[in-house]
Amino acid sequence: MSALLEIDDLRVTFGTRYGEVTALDSVSLHVDAGETLGVVGESGCGKSITALSVMGLIPQPPGKIAGGSIRLNGEELIGANPARLRGLRGGDVAMIFQEPMTSLNPVFTVGDQIAEAIMLHQNVDKAQALKDAIALLDRVGIPSPDARARDYPHQLSGGMRQRVMIAMAVSCRPKVLIADEPTTALDVTVQAQIFDLLNEIQRDFGAAIVLITHDMGAISEMADRVAVMYAGRVIEEASADDVLDYPQHPYARGLIDCIPALGRDDHRLAEIPGVVPPLHLLGAGCAFAERCAHKQDRCGLEKPLLAAHGHHPVACHGIEEGRI
Repeated sequence: MSALLEIDDLRVTFGTRYGEVTALDSVSLHVDAGETLGVVGESGCGKSITALSVMGLIPQPPGKIAGGSIRLNGEELIGANPARLRGLRGGDVAMIFQEPMTSLNPVFTVGDQIAEAIMLHQNVDKAQALKDAIALLDRVGIPSPDARARDYPHQLSGGMRQRVMIAMAVSCRPKVLIADEPTTALDVTVQAQIFDLLNEIQRDFGAAIVLITHDMGAISEMADRVAVMYAGRVIEEASADDVLDYPQHPYARGLIDCIPALGRDDHRLAEIPGVVPPLHLLGAGCAFAERCAHKQDRCGLEKPLLAAHGHHPVACHGIEEGRI
């Protein structure tokens, strides 16, 4: 049985002052109904570009989908009619954006914004859509939903705005829900509430969730499977337990080591040295090579391919050669 969402060999480029740079390099992912796929990596690794590609929201120009395939329930999205994509967005695939304050329209009430999404995809009038919007606000745990529906985004706290975004995203019961850093800038108590809400919605609606994050704690809380991305490529993919317990790629190991833990003998926080290289400076070899303690000559000359080694697929010459 095919996956609900399948991304195969996706390549996305952007025109810049340095020429054309590759933002996504042969990215392949899939997620099934009722499953949560965690996509993890540092800022700039390509997580959000992957999500925007699925939603058909890559600005063209300067962006361009240079190759590959994105299939939703077997239907190809790349090259689809714009009207068809608008029909799918919200109804079949929806996205919770990273910053609700900039994603919500400041001049419309939150009730009107949720109702608009409902009217676009369901055959109901505005009165019924507003009634449904209030029910959704109640569903996502916003107190006094009748009153809050008449509020503007600036009148709500960050956690409440994020709940509004979730209510809007699930208003038409999408098959795939993409959550792009859904707990950014929220305190840990509200983060836990948002994760509980997403889990509850998934149980009730059976949606597939793609959770985009740089937080390995969020991955351990939410994900069934994990894809680790670096510099526009997937470098490791496996079940959440395998990635958390048996990380193979040096970058994935570094992400795990950076998680604070009680009982460590060394009380200093671990770090991954260096920074993600600019996309226009990527060479022919492994993008992580300059930050890797296991680098050898081949690493700087030849790009490693994602292939099964040990516990699960990983893109690393050192793992392939058995020296890590």
